[in-house]
Amino acid sequence: MDRNALSRREFLKIAGITAAGMGLAGGLTGTLSGCGEEAGPTTTGGSTATTAGETTSTTAASSTTVSASAEAGREIKLGVVTPQTGPLAVFGIADKWSAELTNKTVANGLVLGDGKKHPVTTVSRDTQSDSNRAAQVAGDLITNEKVDILLAAGAPDTVNPAADQAEALGTPFLSVFDPWSAFVFGRGGSFDKPFKWTYGHLLGLEQVCASMVDLFEKTPTNKKVAFLAMNNADGQAWLDSQTGAPPFLEAAGYTIVAPGLFTPGSEDFTAQISQFKKEGCEVLTGASTTPDFTNFWKQSLQQGFKPPVASQALALGFPQAAEAIGPTVYGLIGPDGSWHRTFPFTDSLTGMTCEQLAGDYEAATNSEYTGAIGGHAKMSWAIDVLGRTKNLDDKEAILDAIKTTKLETILGPIDMTQPVDQNPLDPLGTRPHPNVTKPVITGQQWVKGNKWPYEVVVVGNKLAPMVPAVELQPMKY
Repeated sequence: MDRNALSRREFLKIAGITAAGMGLAGGLTGTLSGCGEEAGPTTTGGSTATTAGETTSTTAASSTTVSASAEAGREIKLGVVTPQTGPLAVFGIADKWSAELTNKTVANGLVLGDGKKHPVTTVSRDTQSDSNRAAQVAGDLITNEKVDILLAAGAPDTVNPAADQAEALGTPFLSVFDPWSAFVFGRGGSFDKPFKWTYGHLLGLEQVCASMVDLFEKTPTNKKVAFLAMNNADGQAWLDSQTGAPPFLEAAGYTIVAPGLFTPGSEDFTAQISQFKKEGCEVLTGASTTPDFTNFWKQSLQQGFKPPVASQALALGFPQAAEAIGPTVYGLIGPDGSWHRTFPFTDSLTGMTCEQLAGDYEAATNSEYTGAIGGHAKMSWAIDVLGRTKNLDDKEAILDAIKTTKLETILGPIDMTQPVDQNPLDPLGTRPHPNVTKPVITGQQWVKGNKWPYEVVVVGNKLAPMVPAVELQPMKY
């Protein structure tokens, strides 16, 4: 990661203070800060067209009963950078549903802060899970489609290239799910060097690590951690010795065993498994895609590596991963659980609860709900911003609306009016950087379900006590 603008000494000092002061392994207490909520834009539901695919767009109708007399304004364009194919497609799997739901909600037009009623168009482009293509399609959406706001969700390989294009081309950009450290430091930023155009409601590895430690401590182990991470922006962020997971886990008394970053798409993990067994690792964590972890996990069981505690970021957040792995997924922990149907939040755009959104997704797709539904928060954020924008043709006016966001989303509250945290590595903090707010994080585990063969349940709510949790189940081999 490029951290030229980051003071290593300052960051390490902060990290040390945080780890020592929080007592990471000793149990974290407290609640996430709430925030107020402003009224959102005036919208009325209606019919919608279909959106998704590389070049497909959806256009909302331009009439409303709420503001029937409002003067007609120009078309609004939202651009969505989404991995619809490739190993990161599990992140984009809900984007089509989200865009359709958004367009249905604003199908009769959107009244902005200018008092005019504007038709809304959503244009999506497939990154094919490739960072170079993510940059390419982001540039196309900005320069050719002339989108007013660019949106992205998921891993750094999707979000960061799109954000870089938006920053370079002067276009407002909103994102969710990306680790904030990768979003900031991986793009050459620092605590004292904010971006102008690019913002995110992004998880923190300090949150994820605190949640992981809370769950790890529930099972007696030797605290030796097998760390499996891929060689891309996400894996690099996770394994970074200064800003990644190691300093937080080590502060909690865990020893990291990391064979090095593996090449995405690898088929043979014998070398990694052999080292984990040789070192006697009893905890597994790291970050990889679903296809890679599926291969690794099956080989681990075949070769006799069966840790009492097993988790993996990215790979285990979605039912498609559970289906690929099969029954041996039971007991596995998805530590970066940033959305669940039991979250007690309401979508500002549709007025639906998280439970209702999960039900809507299942009815619309005839498939099990997915944590990727949380990506819908970027659409709600964008609509809220536009509803408060007084001049659509002035990008600075859109920025002003972003900077004054005070909104409840299905990922938790966004309050861009709060001051930046004095300690950006506080797991309970909400504003680690001027361009970032943090979502709610819970620990989640795969279990045998009732409606679906594989269901994920919240088993750790140390950082989010407002979310109900059940008891962690031990691994069974």
